[in-house]
Amino acid sequence: MQSIKLENIEKWYARNYESNLHGLRILYNDISPLIKKLKFENELLGYSTNGIPIHKIKIGNGPKRILIWSQMHGNESTGTKALFDLFKFLADTTQNSEIIKSILETCTLICIPMLNPDGAISYTRENAANIDLNRDAVAKKGVESNLLRNVLDNFNPHFCFNLHDQRTLFNVSGFENPATISFLAPSEEITREVTKGRTETMSVIVAMNDLLQKAIPNHIGRYTDEFYPAATGDNFQKLGHNTILIEAGHFPNDYEREITRKYNFFAMLQGIYFLSITKDYSDYQSYFDIPNNDKLFFDIIYINAITKESKGLTDIGVLFKYKITNNKLVRFEHIEKIGNLNYYFAHSKIDLKGKSLNQ
Repeated sequence: MQSIKLENIEKWYARNYESNLHGLRILYNDISPLIKKLKFENELLGYSTNGIPIHKIKIGNGPKRILIWSQMHGNESTGTKALFDLFKFLADTTQNSEIIKSILETCTLICIPMLNPDGAISYTRENAANIDLNRDAVAKKGVESNLLRNVLDNFNPHFCFNLHDQRTLFNVSGFENPATISFLAPSEEITREVTKGRTETMSVIVAMNDLLQKAIPNHIGRYTDEFYPAATGDNFQKLGHNTILIEAGHFPNDYEREITRKYNFFAMLQGIYFLSITKDYSDYQSYFDIPNNDKLFFDIIYINAITKESKGLTDIGVLFKYKITNNKLVRFEHIEKIGNLNYYFAHSKIDLKGKSLNQ
C-alpha cells in the first residue's frame, strides 16, 4: 500500500499548519477571512438558521468525487482546523508536489467547513432550531441538513468524509491510551452487513490507520457500527456514497486539541491520497483489527476522597464539560461516578488525602 511519508508530512506541518485557528471554539468569524484568501473556488452555499453564511470550497478537477464537511456539531471543531490545514497543504505546490498533483488531477473535492455555525456560537451539538443535524438525515428539518443533502445529490460523491469530535472518556480497548482518532465505516442497515460499499470504505480507513499507527501507535480506535436510522453517515452510505467518519479525540495533555488536529489532518490527507492512486479496495479485513473504542477514562479521578454518602474513603470520577459565559468558553468539572474506580483510567489523578472535593 502506497503511503505518504510520515517524516515529510511532519516537517511540512510543523512549519505550515493554519496557525490562525486554535482552541476548541472555532466560529465563522475565525474562518471567514481565511476563506476569502483561499486559492480555490469558493461558493456561498447558503445560510444557517440564524443567517450565518455557509461556504462550499471546490478543489481539483479529477473524476473521483469526494465530499468533506466539518462541524455539523457546533462544538466539534477539530475537523474544521484540520480541514484548513488541508487547504494550506494543497495550495503549497512548492512541496510534496507528487501527492498534491495526484490529488488535484485525480479527485474533485467539495468541502463544507463549518456546516453548523450557529451551534459553534452556542457551543452545542444542535443548530439554532435545536436540531441535531447528525440525526436529521431522513426528516431533513434543519436548513443546514438540506444544504448538505442538496450538495450530496448534485455532486454525487463517490466518497464522503464526515468529521466529528469525540469525548475524552474514550480509550482504545485493551490499552491505557486515549482514542486520539477513531474511525467508522457506517452500517447501511440494522444487521450491519459488510456490503461492497462498506468494504470500500473500510479499505480507505485501513490506509489511514496504517499511517497513524506509525505516528501514534495504539491511539487509534474503531467507533461502534451500530446502525442509526436517522444518522447522516448511515444514510449516505446506504445511498451509495461511501462515508468515512473520523472522530477526533483526546491526546495526553491536549485539551485544546492542537495535537489531535494534526493527526486528523494526517488521516484525511492519507485517505484522500489513497483514493487518488488506488483502484483496488480489496484490502479491508484489517479494519476489524483496529481495537474498539471503550469508555474507561475520566478527566480527573480524585482518590482518597470523602463524601456525605461514602463510608470511608472513596474515588470521584470527573469529566470536563463546557458552557458559554459572557461569550467565552468556560470549562467546569462534572462528577460522573463515585465509588471504586480502580478499573478506570484518568487523564489526571489527584489524591485528596481524606478531604472532601470542596475543601
